[in-house]
Amino acid sequence: MSEPLTTPGEGFHPHLPETTAPATAPLRNRLHHIRAGALDGDTAQTGGMRRFAAVSGKTVGSEKLWMGQTHVAPATSSSDHHHGESETAIHVVSGHPEFVFLDGEDEVRLRTSPGDYIFVPPYVPHREENPDPSEEAVVVIARSTQEAIVVNLPKLYALPAEDA
Repeated sequence: MSEPLTTPGEGFHPHLPETTAPATAPLRNRLHHIRAGALDGDTAQTGGMRRFAAVSGKTVGSEKLWMGQTHVAPATSSSDHHHGESETAIHVVSGHPEFVFLDGEDEVRLRTSPGDYIFVPPYVPHREENPDPSEEAVVVIARSTQEAIVVNLPKLYALPAEDA
């Protein structure tokens, strides 16, 4: 039988005496379990999709990270948008969403499958599309800022270098 990681009474931080631990740990001193059914829909939105926060300053007290889900309904396209100073990493969970951006004057369409990843640099205008007529597309998103920055745009266009 292996030795336990902590002995009874040592608690979460075995190197700290019980008397120094606060009665209620602050948000930044504990792990947080966000259940799938408890995602927060009160976040920045873009037409044609729904965003749900799991990890944010509001939900868990994060200071440098936002993470959540985005759902794009069947046969739907989001509005054009960018995420300001945020770097965005996307993991495709289900469906076959397409990510559209401009490379110079050319429109580029990235067709994805479950398990794929997409990286969106700061300030890059783009949109998500779900061409499937019957299946919702779901992706998990992680951003390098505490909250979901969303700047909705009137059209997909390249930002001048001084604006980026």
